Amino acid sequence: MQALFHNHLRGDRTIWMVALILGVISLLAVYSSIASLAVKHDGGTGRFLFKHLLMLASGGLIMYWASRLKHGIYSRLSQLLLGLTAGLLLLTLLTGSNINDASRWLRIPLLGVTFQTSDLAKVVLVVYVARALAKYREELGDIRVVVRHVLLPVLVICGLILPANFSTAAVLFAVCFLLMFVGGVPVKHLFTFVALAVAGFALLLILSKSFPGLLPRIDTWVTRIESFGVDDHEANYQVEHAKIAIASGGVLPNGPGTGASRNFLPHPYSDMIYAFIVEEYGSLFGGVGLVLLYLILLFRAVRIAYRCEKPFGALVAMGLATLLVLQALINMAVAVNLVPVTGQPLPLVSMGGTSIWFTCLAIGIVLSVSRAVYDNENEASEQRGARRTTVIA
Repeated sequence: MQALFHNHLRGDRTIWMVALILGVISLLAVYSSIASLAVKHDGGTGRFLFKHLLMLASGGLIMYWASRLKHGIYSRLSQLLLGLTAGLLLLTLLTGSNINDASRWLRIPLLGVTFQTSDLAKVVLVVYVARALAKYREELGDIRVVVRHVLLPVLVICGLILPANFSTAAVLFAVCFLLMFVGGVPVKHLFTFVALAVAGFALLLILSKSFPGLLPRIDTWVTRIESFGVDDHEANYQVEHAKIAIASGGVLPNGPGTGASRNFLPHPYSDMIYAFIVEEYGSLFGGVGLVLLYLILLFRAVRIAYRCEKPFGALVAMGLATLLVLQALINMAVAVNLVPVTGQPLPLVSMGGTSIWFTCLAIGIVLSVSRAVYDNENEASEQRGARRTTVIA
């Protein structure tokens, strides 16, 4: 095991282990929860399990190769990919696959594979914002510099995501806002940006009354907010059954394969997989255990950021980890009815397609930063040891 980490899985070992454990939990939970899905389609559970295993395995390879690249490469790539990402988001809005009034998926020609362009946009934008804050850190007191190089790209990307996916746009904006705060943007500028964002969103809501196609999912947003905390079984069908699944789980595990909620819980393999895991593994191991895994990931990333000498590495590690953990906490909060339904998957656990790849890419970038930090510390330690040896001699 020591040789494996030293020669191949370099970087923060704890993050590697957290990713591995989450992947194993995902396999067990998805295999146990897809019975109802398999009934509706040909191929049985084996077909869906194999597809999910393939996505996790390929995601692991992405994580591995991303961790081996120098993290400075991602800084340059983000500058090149930002415009392409904005174009893909616009193309998705205009021609993407429309499901429940949301155009979120773009089909790749010839391959017949769809991917959610907002997943790519999340990684690219966080890396780009980290790059911009590091590059212009001496000029962040000038609001024109911040608006041009940081705020404008954030508003464009989040604005293109917003019509089809409000929760993703809100989470992404919040993470970028946090990065701006940590990166040294003056608080007075941040308050101005929040006011502008709120005013812009309010204007969009007003315009949507005259142009219904501008925000096609606005009725869904309103319904979810109005039904939150209200005794309406039809409107809160997902959450009501999630709470039943959690209550059935108890404190200690019932065991894999015992979850009866797969027969009535909507999307127990994706959006509501947390409730299903709690039902089978109990609130102590399944519920609290999952929360701890994500918090460990965040803690290790913050620790890496603190020890990183380069501002870009520190900001990108903190930003990507915060993005993943915040998404996870929102998913779990929905299952226990703390926030309205959002549709956010549980990173690296929910059954999904290319979203797993971009999650693994984000973790791989964090691992790349950690590898640079540890290599620099080891090199410095060796130099100190060599100097002491020379003095003694």
